[in-house]
Amino acid sequence: MMVFGFNDTHGKFNFTWAGFTLRWFMHPFGIPTLTSAALTSLWTALTATLISTSLGTMLALASHRYDFRGKTILNSVLIMNIAASEVVVGSALLTLFVTYGVGLGYVTIVLAQVMFTIPFVAITVGARLAGTDPALEEAAQDLGATPVVTFFLITLPVIFPGVLAAALLALAISLDDYVITSFVAGNTQTFPLWVFGATREGVPPQVNVIGTLIFTFGVLVAVGGAVYRSWSVRRLARETGFQSR
Repeated sequence: MMVFGFNDTHGKFNFTWAGFTLRWFMHPFGIPTLTSAALTSLWTALTATLISTSLGTMLALASHRYDFRGKTILNSVLIMNIAASEVVVGSALLTLFVTYGVGLGYVTIVLAQVMFTIPFVAITVGARLAGTDPALEEAAQDLGATPVVTFFLITLPVIFPGVLAAALLALAISLDDYVITSFVAGNTQTFPLWVFGATREGVPPQVNVIGTLIFTFGVLVAVGGAVYRSWSVRRLARETGFQSR
């Protein structure tokens, strides 16, 4: 994809090398519909990631910190959602939206992606919670901290690397999704949907350029997350007096 972004093609198809050029990278947004689809993908993915990370983190906290009726069922539903085929999930959501008269578009794409990514967030954050010591929270509350203060000053800093990893995973899944989105998008075009539609007449070189930009954005976010995670672990080790191993 990156290589063919520099291909000096002149036809509808970009499968053979015709020469080196920078004009596609100089004008990556020359096709308005493609640019709009890429921006739609980015905004839906960011919105879905924000919502699913918040809800998934709360589910993980509830599942690991409290005992309540239906806890086993909740955990089973999360696993089933991951195991279910995307075709099944997409068709079920389409039926739900049509039944209740919800117009297909940006909102339904976000809702579908939130539903599909919440289990990944909950399980990832839950794995981080499983390795934390509840005594830290208990000590903070014994010293007079309220549950809200305990969460923001103790729990969140400890589990934040897991939350960040879950958010990056949700973002990657949302940007990459085609099957579920194709069921609930209506007339809204995301980047994967636009590219699939363009294959009937030929994929323009700008697709490779925008794909490269999206890939680079994801890599930069992942690298930034890894750097922050490493820094936060070292800081936590210094503050608690333990050496990281």
